[in-house]
Formats: sequence, structure tokens, C-alpha cells
Amino acid sequence: MTCIAKCVAQRSRFGSVRPGAGCRPARAPNRRRNPPGEKGARGFTLIEIMVVLAIIAVLIAMAAGRYDRSIVHAREAVLKQDLQTLRSAIQQYTLDKQRAPQSLEELASAGYLREVPIDPITRQKDWQLDFEDVLLSPDQSASGLSDVHSNSDAVSPNEGTAYNSW
Repeated sequence: MTCIAKCVAQRSRFGSVRPGAGCRPARAPNRRRNPPGEKGARGFTLIEIMVVLAIIAVLIAMAAGRYDRSIVHAREAVLKQDLQTLRSAIQQYTLDKQRAPQSLEELASAGYLREVPIDPITRQKDWQLDFEDVLLSPDQSASGLSDVHSNSDAVSPNEGTAYNSW
């Protein structure tokens, strides 16, 4: 009697299969396509894995270089914007008060700046201040702060000029 016939007979007599009655489902035979060591075996070779890893390393190196350049470009854009804002605030203060400010903190305390910005290149509030005897209006009574520059001696890789000359 085959295994299937035994299971059918036991189910009809007991209503269900008794434990340990030997009616287990038949297992599929081991159907490996190619045994190990034969040509066309499954998996990747060491050479294939090394090529994929080399390609990934090259892509990561390219992305890291572009990321660094984008960070420098963003810092330069922030520096240009901050310099424009500071110069505008100096000019407005001088025309309103009829005297030039003596420091950047004076601009902030008078409400022309929310706060003294951080130099994005040096990452500190260490601006290079220019004091000159230039009068912006005929009614101006005192000289003082006339221009501001970055305190960094570094050279811009994009423009080729020093940041403190901007």
C-alpha cells in the first residue's frame, strides 16, 4: 500500500491522521541545477564582486568631490550676501544718523542688523573693518566704519581671488 493510500484509509477511519502514522507529505527531491564545482554554478565570482566594488568606489569618489565643491560654492554665496547686507546697513546708518558707525555691534544695537553675521569662511564673527574719513553726505559730522571684508586670507577656488578682497 502506498503512502497516499494509507493516509486516505486512516483519515476515513479516524477522521484525521493519527500522529506518527507515517503519513507525511512527500518531499520534493533535491533539485539543484548545477552541483558545486560544475560549470555554471550559482553565485558570483570574486572577480565580479571586485568589479562591482570598484565601480561603487569610483562613483562615491565622484560624488564626494562634487559635494565639497558645492559646499565651497554655498559658503561663497553666503559671504557675498552677508557683505552686501553689511555694506547696505553701514550706508543706511550713516545717512540716517549723519555719522558712520564705529562697529558692527553698533549697527545691530541700532536695529539695522538683527545680529552681526558669522563669516562663513572663517566661521567666526571676525570681520575685517575699514575705517576711512569718507563722508557719504554733506551733512555727515563724523567718520567711522566705511567698509567690511572677510578676515580670511584664503583664495576662492572658483574666482581665484582672496576672500578678504571682496
